Amino acid sequence: MTAAENVCYTLINVPNDSEPPSEVSLKADLEKGEIKAKTEALKKVIIMILNGEKLPGLLMTIIRFVLPLQDHTIKKLLLVFWEIVPKTTPDGKLLQEMILVCDAYRKDLQHPNEFIRGSTLRFLCKLKESELLEPLMPAIRACLEHRHSYVRRNAVLAIYTIYRNFENLIPDAPELIHDFLVNEKDASCKRNAFMMLIHADQDRALDYLSTCIDQVHTFGDILQLVIVELIYKVCHANPSERARFIRCIYNLLQSSSPAVKYEAAGTLVTLSSAPTAIKAAAQCYIDLIIKESDNNVKLIVLDRLIELKEHPTHERVLQDLVMDILRVLSTPDLEVRKKTLQLALDLVSSRNVEELVIVLKKEVIKTNNVTEHEDTDKFRQLLVRTLHSCSVRFPDMAANVIPVLMEFLSDTNEAAAADVLEFVREAIQRFDNLRPLIIEKMLEVFHAIKTVKIYRGALWILGEYCSTKEDIQSVMTEVRRSLGEIPIVENEIKKEAGEGKPEEEVSAAPAAKLVTEMGTYVTQSALSSSRPSKKEEDRPPLRGFLMDGDFYVAASLATTLTKVALRYVAIVQDKKRQNSFVAESMLIMATILHLGKSSLPKKPITDDDVDRISLCLKVLSECSPLMNDIFNKECRKSLSHMLTVRLEEEKLSQKKESEKRNVLVQADDPISFMQLTAKNETSSKEDQFQLSLLAAMGTTLKKEANDPMASKLNKVTQLTGFSDPVYAEAYVHVNQYDIVLDVLVVNQTNDTLQNCTLELATLGDLKLVEKPSPLTLAPHDFANIKANVKVASTENGIIFGNIVYDVSGAASDRNCVVLSDIHIDIMDYIQPASCTDAEFRQMWAEFEWENKVTVNTNIADLNEYLHHILSSTNMKCLTPEKALSGFCGFMAANLYARSIFGEDALANVSIEKPIHLGPDAPVNGHIRIRAKSQGMALSLGDKINLSQKKTSV
Repeated sequence: MTAAENVCYTLINVPNDSEPPSEVSLKADLEKGEIKAKTEALKKVIIMILNGEKLPGLLMTIIRFVLPLQDHTIKKLLLVFWEIVPKTTPDGKLLQEMILVCDAYRKDLQHPNEFIRGSTLRFLCKLKESELLEPLMPAIRACLEHRHSYVRRNAVLAIYTIYRNFENLIPDAPELIHDFLVNEKDASCKRNAFMMLIHADQDRALDYLSTCIDQVHTFGDILQLVIVELIYKVCHANPSERARFIRCIYNLLQSSSPAVKYEAAGTLVTLSSAPTAIKAAAQCYIDLIIKESDNNVKLIVLDRLIELKEHPTHERVLQDLVMDILRVLSTPDLEVRKKTLQLALDLVSSRNVEELVIVLKKEVIKTNNVTEHEDTDKFRQLLVRTLHSCSVRFPDMAANVIPVLMEFLSDTNEAAAADVLEFVREAIQRFDNLRPLIIEKMLEVFHAIKTVKIYRGALWILGEYCSTKEDIQSVMTEVRRSLGEIPIVENEIKKEAGEGKPEEEVSAAPAAKLVTEMGTYVTQSALSSSRPSKKEEDRPPLRGFLMDGDFYVAASLATTLTKVALRYVAIVQDKKRQNSFVAESMLIMATILHLGKSSLPKKPITDDDVDRISLCLKVLSECSPLMNDIFNKECRKSLSHMLTVRLEEEKLSQKKESEKRNVLVQADDPISFMQLTAKNETSSKEDQFQLSLLAAMGTTLKKEANDPMASKLNKVTQLTGFSDPVYAEAYVHVNQYDIVLDVLVVNQTNDTLQNCTLELATLGDLKLVEKPSPLTLAPHDFANIKANVKVASTENGIIFGNIVYDVSGAASDRNCVVLSDIHIDIMDYIQPASCTDAEFRQMWAEFEWENKVTVNTNIADLNEYLHHILSSTNMKCLTPEKALSGFCGFMAANLYARSIFGEDALANVSIEKPIHLGPDAPVNGHIRIRAKSQGMALSLGDKINLSQKKTSV
């Protein structure tokens, strides 16, 4: 253990702005001051020692004037002081003064106050000097029989640490603690004693457990947790013991403590793969999720359920519990609901899909007109997507789902309505038998659609799939109803003039004469001018969109009318009716064009929309067979092709997932016998308690040892030159939110370096947690200094600093060696992630920070450059492989990643290969990065700039 690590256990916050007091003033306060002054002086002494001061002259003063005091605060401070003060001479021998301190410890261990006894016992756990502990052993043993449980449980801990560090001082500790455990009644004391037996003498712990195994469910939760740990370790070390203890684990699943249930379920899964055990554990996890109020707990336990599902044999058991899993949807948190729906969707089968759909339909109906929670809209969107997926996988369910979902087309939440529309479009194309039902429902809700985007989509579906005369006439009726009275311009001018409604003509004040932009006089009454909002409300939806200047919907309407008119002409033989229908369609288009050119709408019609409507008018006037085919067949072919490609991609991804999960065993694979396997050979034999501890600390077991290329030597950063008096190098260990710098400092001189201090500062969103302690380095000696840095966001950070030291005997000022900068790589925090195209576009529009990087590379192939960028930025390509395949001289791809802090990073790669410059010409173009924070966008841009060029191996 290095000197830097062996300073102290207790961390104390030190105010940096205070001036360090002199040793003389401290001595005076400690000798002659009141209790309050002594307390403050003692605090200052502790802080100075923590900062590297030695203060040997104060030791005897504190022993003489502070140690005899009975004040509880001072006694507590003294325990911290004795913990950190140097107790040995430079040659390693115990200071003579410490004998007096030892006598004070002994008195405190026999003190009538249980707080002083207990805190002294806790302090003894931190002592590393056996000479100090030896005289105290009888007093420590006596504390095991104290009347107060606080003293007894700390006595057990003290005995355990002393036995672990200096077994010769108390060789009979396991026997002593076993006897104590048998007679003890307090839960916390029993827990500490049992934990000691597990680590010190496992056989004794098992003997005790076997005597009370039937009473385990009556124990306190802290003791039950330790019992679960023991059973786990014993069963893994000796699988033949499983039958003896597995019943006990089953009983602990019914414990009243959530922590015990969680650990027992996890242990049961690792000890047994029988379906009954898996079902019991999964049921326990589901109960925990439902009963626990903390969302973090819910998410952690859900992850355990998802892990269970990854195992092929366990997945079948979980399929029977889908309905229980859906009970978790009662949680208001969106992330929990999202994971639950995804899990249910992964587990759904033909046996339980009907029940799943019924529950989801009820959930969808519950969300209707409910606004008490901000995530209700997003949850509705999730439910729609889940029902969509169920209907695609199990077509029989579509007829039950569609009527419920189509009610939401009139919803004000555009995102959920858009998802419903996408689902309806896919269903009407795939399932011919459902077309009449969908058309009927669509016509029912059409007039109630409130958002223009949904209106356009509904128009397209009606225009594409209405094939009977009645349906086509219904579409025309709905369009006329939605458009209002035509011609629109004349009607609107009449309304402006107050001629629209008789009751509005009665003015409450003298009317003022106005001149419109068209040069006509308008009479406006005071009554009508006071209620313009009423008129706007009275407008039918389509007219409202047009008056707002949204003429894109008019272009969509023109296409729809053209399709239905051409189809009507083909179905109806009566020439008069044909002409009447076509003429009406053309009238609607013409009146919209007239409106667009007038000054009534808020925005005039665009040239694109004029061209589109004019084209439709021309097609209807000519009715050529070629145009008929293009309008009525080619559109549907394009949709069909797009849906087929999407289905293939989904099947491919599902196939990859199932291949990942399926464990393929070859005929000549070696058979693995559990009794013969080494402990590090099989993942199931990993210590789950150790793994959960590492997960809580934010680390995972990385197999760096197996890969020599991934060793620590490749991650060492040199901080000073080889010719500097002090050589330093650092290993930077990035661990999620923490960065640990392990700095090796080597004294390359023949002098002793005193107060050798590593001074660090940070740039970016980094924060130094604590100041490293000063060291004394002998000639050519070396030491390791550890420094912790906290990370707050995803951006490139720089750590810089210097090493300062004094040379012993030299009269000069402090010497300083400046260190090289340590750059913290953004890639340690970015992980590939996926999102839908709609989410990508939404985020792209919302994020305000953009960084445009010009492509400057020596790579000559577009695909190769894209893969190079993906590997160097940890981003995921959202553009499907099919869209990127082939060669046409240019490429556009969307990339997405998330940081461990939950920040999103988007990128769009637009690159081309200039063919006229020859086959070896490098790729050019640009990459646009968007992020919510400026630091993320800039850091990612820097990373791309640095790694664009391919290095030759």
